[in-house]
Amino acid sequence: MTKKQTALQEATAHIRDHCLCLHAQRAARALARRFDDALRPHGITSGQFSLLNVLNRPDPVSMGPVAKFLAMDRSTLTANLKPLERNGLIAVEVDPEDRRGRKLSLTPEGRKVLRAAMTVWKSEHEALEKEIGVDADLLRTGLRAIA
Repeated sequence: MTKKQTALQEATAHIRDHCLCLHAQRAARALARRFDDALRPHGITSGQFSLLNVLNRPDPVSMGPVAKFLAMDRSTLTANLKPLERNGLIAVEVDPEDRRGRKLSLTPEGRKVLRAAMTVWKSEHEALEKEIGVDADLLRTGLRAIA
């Protein structure tokens, strides 16, 4: 192996062991799979569960604040809303104050699904916090700082 190849291998090993982005991506995929599996009996994914939670408020909300909170662009949010709307879990209505905008809200069926899914989430989340072996509050603080 040449010096350049050795240096590249060493750099790759360093990135593998230290890259926060890589570890966050791997953890995010593993968490999504875990919660997707747990929430599947309720007909939603972990991402849809997050969206339903963001929309669980007394008044309809514009797309902008939802997209910002979830760190997603509006076109990605729109794509993620479509199956929830198609399944009758959310309502997307024209904003009466700005006809170009949309207001989002949970439907009664969406609240029912969210309520049932919350029970599963709570149980799964408690188990996860016991398994990870680190201070979950400290982990959340670090993740919030990045987001």
